[in-house]
Amino acid sequence: MGMETPIVFVVDDDQSMREALQDLVASVGLEARVFASPEDFLRAKRPEVPGCLVLDMRLPGSSGLAFQQDLSRAGINVPIVFITGHGDIPMSVRAIKAGAIDFLTKPFRHQELLDAINAGIERDRAQRKESTHVAELRRRFDELTPREREIMPLLILGRLNKQIAGELGVSEATVKVHRGQVMRKMGARTLPELLRMGDRLGLSTPAKPPAA
Repeated sequence: MGMETPIVFVVDDDQSMREALQDLVASVGLEARVFASPEDFLRAKRPEVPGCLVLDMRLPGSSGLAFQQDLSRAGINVPIVFITGHGDIPMSVRAIKAGAIDFLTKPFRHQELLDAINAGIERDRAQRKESTHVAELRRRFDELTPREREIMPLLILGRLNKQIAGELGVSEATVKVHRGQVMRKMGARTLPELLRMGDRLGLSTPAKPPAA
């Protein structure tokens, strides 16, 4: 794994809780970084490895829920596991609706927390893989010629070569050549594969893609 060791971030204003969580996370071979406040967490550099945030629902001067929204607005997509006191159940339901992995009511079993953390790390790993993949597709799409970029969405909409030729005012033979180029440059072996790529790039709508 090396560089890929996942990191578990803990934000909790209670020092003994921070230390207990740090020990627990370290005991299963994960790296823990603990913070006393959301501000400290935001100031810290986050390495580009899969991670998860363990967050107390009650934070000094704020709530975990408000911080969850702040993170989302700042484009920080780290999966969150909330730890809550008994009175926080309605809040917790809102947190889950806003995308949290889980919420655990104190006192919780260690294994429950570790399971939730692992689920968070797996989700983050999958998200990172997907966004790398989409960035690569976007790079390939940007390398198409303007004409190829015009043709790709039409292929995705299931247009036949002769329909595309009519629509763009070119010959069918020209469309065939461009079609082959689009498939090759995008790395799609079949039309269904090209459809899935178009989906990920948001090209499945009938609107023409913006001119580059």
